[in-house]
Amino acid sequence: MTNSTALKTSVCILGSGPAGIVVGNILLQNGIDCIIADRYNREEIYTKARAGVLESTTVDLLKKHGLADTIFQNGYTHDTCEFRYPDYSVVFDYGKLADGDVHYIYPQSDLNDDLIQRYLDAGGKLLLRHEGKKITQTDDGVIVECYDKDGDTTITIHADFVAGCDGYHGISRQSIPDGAVDIYTKQHPYGWLAILAYAPPSAKHVIYGLHHDGFGAHMPRNSKISRYYLQVSLDDELKNWPDQRIWSTLAKRLAKKGWTLKEGEIFDKRILSMRSYVMEPLQYQRLLIAGDAGHIITPCGGKGLNLAVQDAGILGEVLVSYYQEKRDISYLKRYSEIRLPYIWRAQEFSCSMLHMLHKSEEKDVDNVRFFNKLSESKLKQLSTSVTFARDFARNYVGII
Repeated sequence: MTNSTALKTSVCILGSGPAGIVVGNILLQNGIDCIIADRYNREEIYTKARAGVLESTTVDLLKKHGLADTIFQNGYTHDTCEFRYPDYSVVFDYGKLADGDVHYIYPQSDLNDDLIQRYLDAGGKLLLRHEGKKITQTDDGVIVECYDKDGDTTITIHADFVAGCDGYHGISRQSIPDGAVDIYTKQHPYGWLAILAYAPPSAKHVIYGLHHDGFGAHMPRNSKISRYYLQVSLDDELKNWPDQRIWSTLAKRLAKKGWTLKEGEIFDKRILSMRSYVMEPLQYQRLLIAGDAGHIITPCGGKGLNLAVQDAGILGEVLVSYYQEKRDISYLKRYSEIRLPYIWRAQEFSCSMLHMLHKSEEKDVDNVRFFNKLSESKLKQLSTSVTFARDFARNYVGII
């Protein structure tokens, strides 16, 4: 490193993923100075994103802040999903049960890039390829040291607050001392093989396959790309999953009479660790945490992207109120107080859905048989219990 540059702002935002870029746009709209720093360049940020299912509550929040235009212009909606057993299936019309609320299908990579461009067009300050290295808190502010990868220099940002939106492995979470917050974590006893392929959707809706060999799923992304998931063991490896095995296993776990799985070129596959994690509170002094830096949720139920955006919406609004209403710093506790109940409801729903969809990994035969009957009972209630079905639909399409 050759030299150092000092910058000053009200809020330093680490990470320009969904949480960081939403916070930045909200602050900018309300005249509050901020700087976003991200360790990646714009192309890398675009290619990192994998999600694409937006809940009605997420879209409502983005619309409230004038950030949803491209979703309505370029996305499309889902209001139905299907649960398939080898011998029968349940088509679940959750849109009707949730008073017309739907999912919006729009790639996270496109949404994130749209919001980055909106932020830049509004005059926002974005430091790409600037990696957060150290956060130092003082009585009246925060000092963030970032490494400029292109200039081989240190950038020092002096701010009132830091919005830590840089993910589980970022400097924000790592800067919180042991014991300063409560940590709740759970490792689930299986993984998911996640696949993206240049394959047209085999159905217009999401399909969840409940097979005695394990869970499988088909999720349309657009007219040319589909996402798929397969339950795998915790110690499984990618080398065990050549493309031919993936397609044959998906066809088996999602099988239905008269239905054909459309195949294509697989361009991304990875094994996901199914892990749950929550930090309480989402704050350490002047450092406020949003998105994956503060909580990890399994992909089951599609809550991760939505929780990140919803965190950002509330965090942005709380910071705006703090500045515009000249609040005391204790006011920022409201952020955690508002968000944590929603985060825990999402965690409960995701874990419950995991149990409903997955083959048990237990070795005891009696335990497996009991677990399977519980799963069948829960699924059948989607058809036989209006109360259960309405509650599931509401939580699935967006917790309110």
